[in-house]
Amino acid sequence: MSGVVMSALLGSGQATATESVEETVQEQTAVAPEVNAAIDRKKAREEELAALSRDIEISTDRQAAIAREIRALDRDRETLNAKIISTSDTIKGLETELSDTERRLRSLGENEDAVKLSLIARRDVLAEVLAALQRIGRRPPPALAVRPSDALSAVRSAILLNAVMPELKVETEALAADLEELHRLKNVIAEEKNRLRGDAMRLAEEKSRLELLLSAKRQEHLKSVQVLEKEKKRAAELAEQAGSLEELIASLEKEIDSAREAAEKSRKAALDAKGKASRSFDPFADPGRLAPAIAFQDAKGQLPQPVAGTLLKDFGEEDEFGGETEGQSIATRPGSNVTSPADGWVVYSGPFRSFGQLLILNTGDGYHVLLAGMDRIDAELGQFVLTGEPVGVMGATQWASASTFGLGSTQPILYVEFRKDGRAIDPTPWWARTEEEKARG
Repeated sequence: MSGVVMSALLGSGQATATESVEETVQEQTAVAPEVNAAIDRKKAREEELAALSRDIEISTDRQAAIAREIRALDRDRETLNAKIISTSDTIKGLETELSDTERRLRSLGENEDAVKLSLIARRDVLAEVLAALQRIGRRPPPALAVRPSDALSAVRSAILLNAVMPELKVETEALAADLEELHRLKNVIAEEKNRLRGDAMRLAEEKSRLELLLSAKRQEHLKSVQVLEKEKKRAAELAEQAGSLEELIASLEKEIDSAREAAEKSRKAALDAKGKASRSFDPFADPGRLAPAIAFQDAKGQLPQPVAGTLLKDFGEEDEFGGETEGQSIATRPGSNVTSPADGWVVYSGPFRSFGQLLILNTGDGYHVLLAGMDRIDAELGQFVLTGEPVGVMGATQWASASTFGLGSTQPILYVEFRKDGRAIDPTPWWARTEEEKARG
C-alpha cells in the first residue's frame, strides 16, 4: 500500500478504518471454529440462492396482462406453435443465465469466506494493530508548522513512530487490503443477487406465458378424450409386460392406434424425404408443419439440446453395473422445461420401469428419441411435436433410476437416448454446437 493510503489510515480516515477493524475482529472472534463456520455459511448461501429464484412470483396484474396477450393471438396451429417454440427458447436461455449467475455467486461466496478466514487467522495481530491505531488517534503527532517550539516534539514523535512503523505499516496494509477486498466482494455479490432476482422474475413470466400457450393448444386438440384415455391405459399395460425398451417400442407401434399411425406417418415422411437434397434446418421455420422438415439422418449437427444443463455422463461410458451407458445424462435446474430435440410423433408417454416418466418419439426411418427422468410430460400419444416444442418439466430433485444411478448429483437429471432400428446410438453427432464449443474449435 502507498504512503498516501497509510496516511489515510492514520489520518482523517482513521476512525472509519478503526471501526471496520473493530467490527470485523468482534464478528470473527465470536464465530465458532473456522471450518464449521465456513460449512454453515456455505449451507446458508445455498439455501439463500435456492430461495431467491424459488420464491419469485409474478403479480396478478402481470399475469392478467400475459393472459390478454395470449387471448389476442390467432388460435391457428402455426401461430400457437411459433409462439410456444419462441417462448420455450427464451426460457432455456434464462435458465442458462440463472445457472451461470448462481455459479458466480458460489465462487464469490467462497472468496468472501477465504478473506474472512484470513482475518480470523490474524486476529491477534489485528488486535495489536487496532490498539496502536487507537493510541495514535488519541495522541496524534503535532504539526511542525504550528509553532517553532513544536519542532522538537515533532522530531521526538517521528523517532518513536519510526521504531514501530515498519511492522505496523505492513500489518496495516494487509488489513486494509483485506477490508477493501471484502467490501468489493460484498458489492459484487449484491449486484449478482439483483441480476439473479431480475432473471428469476423474467423466467417466472415466461413460464406463465408458456402454460397459457400450451393450454390454448390443448383446447385446439380434436382427439377424443375418451379414446386417448383408453389408449393410455393400453400403453401402460404394454409397458408392464415389456422386458426392454426395444420390446416396448415394437409392441406400441403394433397394438396402439396412435402409435401405429405415428409410425406409418414417420415412414411416409422418411420416403418423401429420400431423394431430396439435404438442407439447413431451422426449427423456427414453418411452425405449422405436420411432418419433419428434413430427414432425421440429415439433421446431424443441427438439433438443439432438449434442456439447459451440464452433461454428467456421456454415451458409451462405463456404468455402475460394469456395462456401458446407452445414452446421455444431463443435470438440470429444478423445474426446467424440456423441449423436443427433433420433429417426431409421440409413441409413448408415461412411466416405464426405472426410467420414471418416459417420452418416446418416432422421428422417422427407424429412429427413435427417448427422454426420461421428467416430473411431468405435456405431450400426448400420437401427437406430432416440433423441434424446440416443450414436452415436459423436470422435478425438484434427481429421479433415482438405472440410467442415472451413481452420478453423485442431487439435481434433476434428464436421460436422453437415440435409437436406430432398436439399437442405441451416440446422440453427440446430432447436437448443434454451442457458441462456446465453436469458440474452442
